[in-house]
Amino acid sequence: MSLVCKEDVVKITINGIECEAWEGATVLQVARHNGIYIPALCYHEKTGPAGKCRACLGEIEGMRGLQTTCSVVVKDGMKVTTDSEVARAAQRMVIDLLLSSGRHDCVSCEQNGNCELQDAAYYLGIEHPSFSLPLAEEDIDDSGEFIYRDHTKCIQCGRCVAGCKHTVINEVLDFGYRGSTTRVICDEDLPMGTSSCVQCGECVQLCPTGAIIDKKARGQGRPWQLEQVNTTCAYCGVGCQLTLHVDRQHNKVVRVTGREVPPNEGMLCVKGRYAYEFPSNSKRLKYPLIKKNGEHVRVSWEEALDYTADKIREIIKRDGPDVFSAFGSGRITNENNYAIQKFTRAVVGTNNVDHCART
Repeated sequence: MSLVCKEDVVKITINGIECEAWEGATVLQVARHNGIYIPALCYHEKTGPAGKCRACLGEIEGMRGLQTTCSVVVKDGMKVTTDSEVARAAQRMVIDLLLSSGRHDCVSCEQNGNCELQDAAYYLGIEHPSFSLPLAEEDIDDSGEFIYRDHTKCIQCGRCVAGCKHTVINEVLDFGYRGSTTRVICDEDLPMGTSSCVQCGECVQLCPTGAIIDKKARGQGRPWQLEQVNTTCAYCGVGCQLTLHVDRQHNKVVRVTGREVPPNEGMLCVKGRYAYEFPSNSKRLKYPLIKKNGEHVRVSWEEALDYTADKIREIIKRDGPDVFSAFGSGRITNENNYAIQKFTRAVVGTNNVDHCART
């Protein structure tokens, strides 16, 4: 996050490190901006301070007890300690209880290597849960077309609820029931597949554990096995920024995540996030074909390109460039769509370009 102006800059100390902060920022925001790790699970920049998980506790000079650094606003000269014995003990207790109260089987979990609860446990040196709590009964909601929910991995951080209510404003998710039976529900506790959920996947992107994951990506590859490629969504003209998680060995896209940058700030529609299987579809044409004697015959790329260029040249010479038009597609990359319009305007010489996303 950038500093607004010099007049707004204040200085605070976190774990003995002097940090530049800005008016209105929280201690946790400043720590992250300065590369200082503080365990935190319920906070996300898009959903804001929550103070639910209590994992980000720290000592602040002049304030009694431990404070949630995700909700304390900085003041000039503030001194914060999150790595003292007292703060560390409290952080460990919180993470330990969360690990003990669900089915957090990291080895088999889809989010292994991409889990904020796992990161916090590793940072705090927690190798095994200390508490022998009753093992949570299997509680799976597999009814959604693209989203898979495992309530036994839910830590009730509230990020999915806040994102659904206030970021994408679909207002499907909420907390239901009370006490130890509290859980995240869809509408009036309907299965996700029969609820009003539009499967935008914002809850998947915000979830810090493996409680809400992409259904189609299950078993398709670990996070560290997939190459991340940043691109622009080709489905419409908004220009949403996204990351393709690609299995290079099998030449396919395993899942898509939204990038936390403008214009979409991580948000994607159901097409942008889940309609990504067309590049590796078995019905897709793999070789150029030219119709000869009424039948499509496989030819080399050189022959196909020469044939197409000659035909376009012939038509333009006879009838002019404006009889030619090009049609882009939401089923190819944004870069390919750019090449199509550039070719049409710069080479052919016409502005007759359209795209299937208008429907």
